[in-house]
Amino acid sequence: MLKTGQNISQKQSLQQKLSPQQIQFVKLLQLPTMGLEQRVKQEIEMNPVLEEGDPLSQEETLPENEEIEWEETEEQEGDSDPDPVDQNEEIDWDSFLHNTEYDGMNYSGTGSRSAGDDDWKDLPNPYHESLLEELEQQVSLLDLDEDEMLIADQILGSLDEDGYFRREIDAVVDNIAFNHGTLVKAGQVEKVRKQIQELEPVGIASRDLRDCLLCQVRHSDTDTDLRELAEKLLEEEWDAFEKKHFEKLKSRLGVGNEELKEVFELIKGLNPRPGGVSNPDTDNQQYIEPDFEVYYEPFEEDGKKDEGEFVIRLSQRNIPPLRISPDYKMMWENLKNKKEKQKESGDKEARKFIKDKVESAQWFIDSIKQRHNTLMKTMRTIVALQEDFFKHGEGLKPMILKDVAERINMDISTVSRVVNGKYVQTNFGVFELKYFFSEGLETESGEDVSSREVKNVLRDVIQNENKKKPYSDQALTEILKDKGYKVARRTVSKYRENLQIPVARLRKQIV
Repeated sequence: MLKTGQNISQKQSLQQKLSPQQIQFVKLLQLPTMGLEQRVKQEIEMNPVLEEGDPLSQEETLPENEEIEWEETEEQEGDSDPDPVDQNEEIDWDSFLHNTEYDGMNYSGTGSRSAGDDDWKDLPNPYHESLLEELEQQVSLLDLDEDEMLIADQILGSLDEDGYFRREIDAVVDNIAFNHGTLVKAGQVEKVRKQIQELEPVGIASRDLRDCLLCQVRHSDTDTDLRELAEKLLEEEWDAFEKKHFEKLKSRLGVGNEELKEVFELIKGLNPRPGGVSNPDTDNQQYIEPDFEVYYEPFEEDGKKDEGEFVIRLSQRNIPPLRISPDYKMMWENLKNKKEKQKESGDKEARKFIKDKVESAQWFIDSIKQRHNTLMKTMRTIVALQEDFFKHGEGLKPMILKDVAERINMDISTVSRVVNGKYVQTNFGVFELKYFFSEGLETESGEDVSSREVKNVLRDVIQNENKKKPYSDQALTEILKDKGYKVARRTVSKYRENLQIPVARLRKQIV
């Protein structure tokens, strides 16, 4: 028998929740320089109390110890439900107008904005046609009837990011019949696809890599004999070509080393991703702006170089100085000094609005200051731990997030947010902060080395190997062991994959 009813129970649990201010700080912390610039603009638009300041001007300060108080009127004292904003709270305008200003300066104390940046940053990007638009224009010039234009439209709309047409032919036929009430045949779809395949870029709308390379070989300007040999290789010996079985290819095609090498060079020069063309609009926007600058400046005394110091700057390019608007102080004073009979019903809401916006602006400025302090602490610690690299451009040491977190007394997740997506400009190039973090390995001599150093050694070994007989992963493991690096074969395989280096069979070349 089922029992129905309601039960009341109590449950005690411990939960940790972030305050809105902590959430705001966390979000600002993980933003790179360009992201912070956009976030500051957004906040200025949302909060009228927050405004760009002029670092060259000096606002009038309030007399010492003067406070702006939220005062109750006699009429309000009689209210049964007073506004919580007006319960003997005060705004220290002197603090808000000056101590909470963010001046937009970098670490060295000098502003990094220039008038030229403001002139150029709002210019729109020039318009460039997309690959799909270019193909549509080329298709319109083909001699296609109405049904074939429907097929072409389906094919162009089904291309993947590499430019391949991997959709089933029957699916195209069914789609045209369902949406347009027109019956087309699979042979018509294939005919239109092959016509599109010969447009620019050649090989677009291919079914697979083999089909793509064959189309490009047939339209190449190379010698006829070489072109025919490449076509035969791709059509009849694809499996041996993929696996680089050179001896089999030479035997079956009846060619020597030089001829086979010419065929491979021809195929290597083809485009395996005809749809992966560069987009000028996207390319112009994908650039890196370093968040930090770190340089080592040695001292020179009596013509001899002595110890030096690191100069660390936090970039604040295009981030304006911020302040609490002094106009709202005047507005508040006017509302407060109104005579009782002149006060209007909306004054109470106006005072609450001003106070809320002032506090919000203060939280935002404080969060930016805290973000910058945290970033600088993290960067100084990274420089201290990787001092040799920042001095000489080599000698990277093992370092993990925990090493930095312990030294700055912060959580590992905080350091992770600082590091993620941030870059530093050095004398040796621009590096992502993640570059300086790597696990450590112990050498035969007992010295700890960075896994990145082992990867560099592994890359050098592979670059200098015999291309006719590349090293297997086991052979690479033995070579690294001879050089003093104790690594397992599976570790070598992982490092090789991280370096995007293929297995030995695929590294084989015709010599």
